[in-house]
Amino acid sequence: MTPPPKTATDPAVLQWHLNEDAGDVSDTGTPEEAAPAGAVTEAPAGAGDPAGGEAVPLRRNRDFSLLWGGAGLSLLAGRATAVAYPLTVLWLTGSPGDAGLVGTALLLPQLLVQLPGGALVDRWDRRRIMLGAGLGQALVAGAVAALLLSGHVWLWALLAAAFVEGTLGVLHQLAERAAVPAVVPAEQLPAALTGNEARTRGAAIAGQPLGSGLVALGASFPYVAALVGQLASVALLFGVRGKLQTERTGPRPDLLADVKEGLVWMWRQHFLRAVMAAVAVSNLLFQGLNLAVMTGIQENGGSQFEIGLVLSLSGAGGLVGAISGGWWATRFSLRTLVLGGLAVWTALMVPVAFLRDPFALGALFAASGYVGGVFNVAGGVFMVRVAPDRMRGRANSLAMLVGGGAMAAGPVAAGFALEAYGPTRTVLGLGAAMGLTTLAALLSPALRRNPLEA
Repeated sequence: MTPPPKTATDPAVLQWHLNEDAGDVSDTGTPEEAAPAGAVTEAPAGAGDPAGGEAVPLRRNRDFSLLWGGAGLSLLAGRATAVAYPLTVLWLTGSPGDAGLVGTALLLPQLLVQLPGGALVDRWDRRRIMLGAGLGQALVAGAVAALLLSGHVWLWALLAAAFVEGTLGVLHQLAERAAVPAVVPAEQLPAALTGNEARTRGAAIAGQPLGSGLVALGASFPYVAALVGQLASVALLFGVRGKLQTERTGPRPDLLADVKEGLVWMWRQHFLRAVMAAVAVSNLLFQGLNLAVMTGIQENGGSQFEIGLVLSLSGAGGLVGAISGGWWATRFSLRTLVLGGLAVWTALMVPVAFLRDPFALGALFAASGYVGGVFNVAGGVFMVRVAPDRMRGRANSLAMLVGGGAMAAGPVAAGFALEAYGPTRTVLGLGAAMGLTTLAALLSPALRRNPLEA
């Protein structure tokens, strides 16, 4: 047997580990030698270091900094308009139903576009996808601003704009996630993904008050700001050099074949599928928990500010967790982090059933957000190491589809439960479901063998 390479972060180690057990190909797929038409040669160790010498420190990595900043501005603009769309409709029409329709149109691409979007990200130049998506989002924001300034507000136009905005946002995120390993050496991936998760959390924290505050100043203001932000994002991304993926050789299969290949590859990753299932269930439960807390605070005579305080503290906890996520990811296995995180979430959910004080709830939500931030970094590191470059867009799209689909179902299920049982019993039920999820993960055979561990 060929001995393994020396460093566990070298991509060559990944291939050695994945092919070490010839009788367990279901976890790893076929070896590269048997790759189908359209396969690629993986980037060598030290991607992002063209000279092949010692890696440049991440803070001085020009391409990563431009990619990080450009995607961050796009995220911030997207988070602001995600709040602004339903608020704009609610304030202009007074109809919560119409506001909900626009919010749904914005989220619908999370379910409809993920699979084909992942295949497109693996087929097309990722840098050009981000540039095109950013320009498209700028055009949509400008069109909505012009529509509002004209005084003619058509619901169908806002629905179409929200759907297009959501679609371009999905493509932008998929391309950026898949592009990171092309500009960052393998040993710096944990730090890079920690920075990315912190940026995402920060954009969510800042985007919500930014969008709602600008709506209060004028209906068109958040869209004008989004237009400026997206154009600034495009300007930064123009500076990223070279292509952000390896070249595919041989005849290119059709789009449906690419999607099918991604589904088959994911199905064979037993460990990854088990992690995704645990995260999907927890996402569903936390969406229900958010609605239950809102209802409980409202029934107790609380204000919208108190609800916002609790959710903001959750985001702040997630930001701190993202910043420290790289530390956890390099010291503990993903299985340990998954099991420990699920257990902590279970313990934190139960007290929520009996608390109504916003500061106490905010503290629990901050702790829960911290665990979520660590999860996202550790999972991101695992994903970029286990997924080959030619599959990375589709792997990320499937992960986002599973997580996003579960999040969409959470509020609906929780709404019926809240009407039938009230906040206290509903939260206790959610805590019990989280406990069962923890137990299932602990007993899962698929989670016992991480394909990246020797």
